[in-house]
Amino acid sequence: MALISNRFLREGRALPQELEDWRQKIETLAKGYGLDFFETIFEMCTYEEINMIASYGGFPTRYPHWRWGMDYIQMQTSYEYGLSKIYEMVINTDPSYAYLLDNNLVVDQKLVMSHVFGHVDFFKNNLWFAPTNRKMLDQMANHAAKVRKLMDKHGQSPVESFIDLCLSLDNLVDPHSPHIRRERRTSQAEYEEAHTNREVVGKIPAKGYMDKHINPPEFLAAQREKKAEELAKMRRYPEEPVRDVLGFLLEAAPLESWQHQILQIIRDEAMYFAPQGQTKIMNEGWATYWHTKMMTQDILDDSEVIDYCDHHSGTTAMRPGQLNPYKMGVELWRHIEERWDKGQHGKDWVDCDDPRERRRWDTGAMEGREKIFQVRRTHNDITFLDTFLTADFCRQQGFFTTAYDKRAREWVIDSRDFADVKKGLLQMVASRGTPRVMVTDANAFNRGELMLEHTHEGLDIQLDWAAVTLKNLATIWRRSVHLDTVVDGKPIRLSHDGTELKKSERKEDG
Repeated sequence: MALISNRFLREGRALPQELEDWRQKIETLAKGYGLDFFETIFEMCTYEEINMIASYGGFPTRYPHWRWGMDYIQMQTSYEYGLSKIYEMVINTDPSYAYLLDNNLVVDQKLVMSHVFGHVDFFKNNLWFAPTNRKMLDQMANHAAKVRKLMDKHGQSPVESFIDLCLSLDNLVDPHSPHIRRERRTSQAEYEEAHTNREVVGKIPAKGYMDKHINPPEFLAAQREKKAEELAKMRRYPEEPVRDVLGFLLEAAPLESWQHQILQIIRDEAMYFAPQGQTKIMNEGWATYWHTKMMTQDILDDSEVIDYCDHHSGTTAMRPGQLNPYKMGVELWRHIEERWDKGQHGKDWVDCDDPRERRRWDTGAMEGREKIFQVRRTHNDITFLDTFLTADFCRQQGFFTTAYDKRAREWVIDSRDFADVKKGLLQMVASRGTPRVMVTDANAFNRGELMLEHTHEGLDIQLDWAAVTLKNLATIWRRSVHLDTVVDGKPIRLSHDGTELKKSERKEDG
């Protein structure tokens, strides 16, 4: 990386007095609107410094690895050629740290500060962020120190190569695991008791002369079969499919102590960043909603309007075929607020099928502000869209689905139907480009091999990426790894022994 100031960025440079005055005014405004946020510390950075921090995921220090340098060079080159520019960056910690680019216009700095207070309010109050480590700034520094010690002890090349393997798998976690207990482990005593009583069938109490009618042979046979299936399930490891592949590897893979530490670091950081992926539309839309309201109603002076509009419109522009979380989020927040202000919800609203009456509908409820704060607390992107996306909203925004026309060799509009649009959006948000893969058997074919299953949700897995992922899994597991999936409508099994990928057809039942 390029040389930067040797000061520790966490201490930062004090804001110029003009910006400090605006920070205090904006903080007071934000609190006046009801926003509730952690203490927020702003730091002025040069573009080299802010690119460095951005390459580290918003933190001033991370464990040593070549990917940070690659990201930095890409950002630095893009900035120098005028292709991109970082306006705001803030991290989910307590206190929260945000970075300002020192050569931005004052109007941009005011916009960024307003936007940041919206983000920090969301970090603090949205329940999907509740389990995250609010002292992650210190934890990242601890991770960096631990990895450096491991490199000193075991060599830079082996440690860095193992980090490469782990990073290629860091999306194979269960982002819901902090909120849901998915499995119950069967104890050895429970298994032995079930095995001992495997032939004992629970009969429905009945008098002797009625027993053969109340408990016919076919019923007893079904009960025995059910007990046999339960016993087989107890013998299987894991008993239930496990979505948190990294967590399962930590528990069951034959790792050396230093490898276990590295994998734990990668998983901890992946879990820390998971809620940001789960709430991207809500979070960016929430911050945009508040910076728009504060800037247009309280902060802008006449000389700043054009610059503000230019930069804000660039942020919220939505190109055909792409989903801009800033635009989608802010428009849906406004839609929710308007609906609850006008009372456009509830049974009467749903039952109304007169379009003229629906357009005039306004009960004067004025509950919009209260509603959006309530939604901000409990929802993630999937539930946000599923609950509040409406046909009226999609029509107003001009949403449609697309399909590739092989004859014309171009993408064309496929449907404007609300159900199709909603399904497409939910599918896009739910997958976030990551296939849902689960561990189903850690002793496949009774050879200690790892069996995985891809939950096919309409999109085929990319075979070239799957090959690399399975190879890295096989390297960590030290035995062959198999993945059941569907490609071109046909069920197949991909197998990798660490050297070669094999593809075979399979029956639907595996």
